[in-house]
Amino acid sequence: MKIMDNVTNFFKDHIAPPHKVISVKKREEEEGWRVLVEVVEEREYMRKYAHDEMVGLYEVFVGSDKEVEEFNRISLRFRSDLEEQEQ
Repeated sequence: MKIMDNVTNFFKDHIAPPHKVISVKKREEEEGWRVLVEVVEEREYMRKYAHDEMVGLYEVFVGSDKEVEEFNRISLRFRSDLEEQEQ
């Protein structure tokens, strides 16, 4: 729970509030965790112009101290799409 809370707070402070934490997995090759997070991108802009919201999927690496070390958006899709679109 501490990892999910730290990732959620990091995204609230620096990117956008997370829509959903998809997974948290212990990394085998290094100490820490890999977390997948969905974030609704530019919500207000998309609403203003009557467009479907965009959902970004982020890969987040959390260190053994349970703090975010690295993140990367790995895909972006319209919320209504069933499959992800490559960036």
